[in-house]
Amino acid sequence: MSINKIRSALYKSVKIFGDVNAVKNGTIGKRIARRTVGKATNELLRNLFK
Repeated sequence: MSINKIRSALYKSVKIFGDVNAVKNGTIGKRIARRTVGKATNELLRNLFK
């Protein structure tokens, strides 16, 4: 198994644990909003520096 596959699996599992933790704390709305803003910012910057 390559390092990239291990790293990818770890990031995915951490993302899931973060979602579970947000549901537990009642902050899932904030997490979804931040993720959406982050994805939009990433898209904007990607197009800006293309």
